[in-house]
Amino acid sequence: MQSFSSAVKDEILDGINSRPKADSCFMGLLYACKHFEISGINFVTENKRTADFFSRSCKDISGYETEFFELKKSSSTVYSAELSKDTAKKIFSYFNIPENYKETGYKNAPIPKRKLLPQFIGGMFLSCGSLTDPNKDYHMEFVFHSMDICNLLGIILIDNYNILPKQTERKRSQVVYIKESENIEDMLTLMGAQKSAIEIMNIKIYKDIRNKINRAVNCDSANIEKTLRAAEKQIEDIELIEKTIGLDELPDDLREIAEVRLENPDFNLKELGQALSSPISRSGANHRMERIKKTAEEIRKKQG
Repeated sequence: MQSFSSAVKDEILDGINSRPKADSCFMGLLYACKHFEISGINFVTENKRTADFFSRSCKDISGYETEFFELKKSSSTVYSAELSKDTAKKIFSYFNIPENYKETGYKNAPIPKRKLLPQFIGGMFLSCGSLTDPNKDYHMEFVFHSMDICNLLGIILIDNYNILPKQTERKRSQVVYIKESENIEDMLTLMGAQKSAIEIMNIKIYKDIRNKINRAVNCDSANIEKTLRAAEKQIEDIELIEKTIGLDELPDDLREIAEVRLENPDFNLKELGQALSSPISRSGANHRMERIKKTAEEIRKKQG
């Protein structure tokens, strides 16, 4: 079964329908990949379509075929490619990337024009991004090899899209992550994964409805339990009266409601009042039951 992350990556790739978009996406993928140097490039992915996109982009730019090595890892397959120095030089030249782009903290590293930034960010996600199944949790993250590229993505998101991600360090990697569902939806829409964004919205609606139903059921259960406890005490009072002075000694209005209560232990006060020969309100039924309770308490006092 395809993971939610893989579905997002496939959707991002579905939206790459022009050479400028492909180049922008490929640039983002390269900056975020495992090793991107003039001396060589190493790219690793678990997504087959991402590997195919990488190979196709490399060939379009350098003219060289890219060979991916497949490695079985538990239930998934990892695709790994090593590009030579000659291929790396052609790619650096194509994008006008200086050899020392990392030494200046990416300050002299070119990035696409604003209209192509969504594909650039999408390329980063293809390279090092993941998204937790929204049925379980809301969590999107990018795992980078350096703080500088981590900061680059953060600045792009804040300055251009008013999305404020968080940063942390994990096992010598720098992680940009987003946990707010609304910001994740915005990120997915930005990268071209609108269907996945809508799916998260639908999941949120479903969770909200389910929580409301659960709260209503819990409330009803509590009310039913409260009604049954009250009825149990009322029946105890009525049975005491019946065993001592007899129900016939009660006024007609109290005798009738006492008999109805014995016959319907699960009725709430409103239902109890409506079941009388001359229906009365909930407060009326409560008043009569209080009079019965008072009678029972007087009997208990006499019994010592």
